[in-house]
Amino acid sequence: MTAPRWYAVALPAYLAGLLALDTQVSLHGQLALGALTFLVLAVALRPLPPLVRAQAICVVLFATVGEVTGSLVWGVYHYRLHNLPLFIPPAHGLVYLSGIALSRSLRARAVVSAAAVGATAWGIAGLTLLPRADVAGAVGVPLLLVFLWRSRSRATYAGVFLVVAALELYGTSIGTWRWARELPGLGIPDGNPPSGVASGYVWFDLMALLVAPWLVYVAGRMLKPMVSSFSGAVRSSIRRREPSGTMSASGASSRASVT
Repeated sequence: MTAPRWYAVALPAYLAGLLALDTQVSLHGQLALGALTFLVLAVALRPLPPLVRAQAICVVLFATVGEVTGSLVWGVYHYRLHNLPLFIPPAHGLVYLSGIALSRSLRARAVVSAAAVGATAWGIAGLTLLPRADVAGAVGVPLLLVFLWRSRSRATYAGVFLVVAALELYGTSIGTWRWARELPGLGIPDGNPPSGVASGYVWFDLMALLVAPWLVYVAGRMLKPMVSSFSGAVRSSIRRREPSGTMSASGASSRASVT
């Protein structure tokens, strides 16, 4: 088991509603939406295997670093209130789980083919047909295609791309965030959203897939001594509370108290 198939519908639906609500609230409302989204992520992670949980948590961590760098520091895009909304980090985890569920709901080859064709067509359109030039986005498309072609996790990357593409188009259309016309400091035209935005998610997912097994291993090594110590303490406590004069396993009587 990786992620239930119904996550492919339920989680994107939640994210779409979340982005719509964000356009109607103040900073305090954003904080409430952030708390709710962390709760939704925790509930979504609960039935999953430890490795998948670790992967989603790693995506949240790496994506948050990317958000701070890309939005707050570099200014490649900005959110409606020019901050990093609290719901964005856990939303990345939900996007990852949605992508996994989507890759399980359809044939892997179909998902990969749809992602490859969609990314290629979007990249070409950004250079030729779209009213806003998207050179920066087109540069990122080949990277995504390489992972879709060579990686053993291609179905996961493809599923995440499809979810990201839908949410990017939706989020920018309703004004939840907006991409700069040019990459700050470089002057390279960028789309809103850029066609290659999912290539960034490939790096988040790649790092998560690499780091998560190590995280699970370390957590297991740390928890095992704690569990053993706790179990030993419980057994010692039970032995201390055994009444005097009880029979041991060998049938010999334990020492009785002498008055």
